[in-house]
Amino acid sequence: MATLSIRIPDSLHRQLKGLAKEERVSINQLISTAVAEKMSALMTEDYLENLARQGDREAFDRVLAKVPSVPPDPWDRWDEETPSEDGPAGAELHNRSRVRRS
Repeated sequence: MATLSIRIPDSLHRQLKGLAKEERVSINQLISTAVAEKMSALMTEDYLENLARQGDREAFDRVLAKVPSVPPDPWDRWDEETPSEDGPAGAELHNRSRVRRS
């Protein structure tokens, strides 16, 4: 295992110390986990960008053209309509997991 010395502002150190205490882990463990999570996020972003560059828009459009053009079931809509309680996912689940367009 390697040793790394870092300089951080006193205020950040105090917050880090408090958070480590709340989480019942060492400062080293908290920093290691935070760094691993950040690296994972950055590496995932790179992976997805590389994957997107390999995409073929014409192939995508050909596959999408095979999808029937029918309105979605009420429980699967993106609009603000209230879904039916008898839909497969149920109204409660639908309302909690709805993705809204911005």
